[in-house]
Amino acid sequence: MRIKACRKAHFNAAHRLYRKEWSDEKNAEIFGKCSNPKYHGHNYELVVGVIGEIDPETGFLIDLKILKNYIKTEVEEYMDHKNLNEEVPEFKEMNPTVENIAVVIWRRLRDKIPLKYDIEVTLYETPRNFVTYTGE
Repeated sequence: MRIKACRKAHFNAAHRLYRKEWSDEKNAEIFGKCSNPKYHGHNYELVVGVIGEIDPETGFLIDLKILKNYIKTEVEEYMDHKNLNEEVPEFKEMNPTVENIAVVIWRRLRDKIPLKYDIEVTLYETPRNFVTYTGE
């Protein structure tokens, strides 16, 4: 029997959506206010799901304290109150869209969570705008 256990978290971060090779006008046309050269911020809400089989001995899918610690070190300490463009290495060259942020989070967690589990990352940039990434 497969089941999914989830942990919610949040972090705050600033970013700017733009492409260096484009003019300011084209960046504004494509990314709107999100291309502001002075950056802008979001209160990101994160839901991490771990999917797998319940351990018959413990009754757990995964100890959620372990998941909490991975989220703390790999996401919150890494991205919270940061300028993503300038302080997070993955975004030195990659545009920090909500889609790309979710993929980076998934990859960082995938390196920590045992491969016997599938994982999914749902990242809310606003209460109405969110993405889900499952590694596919």
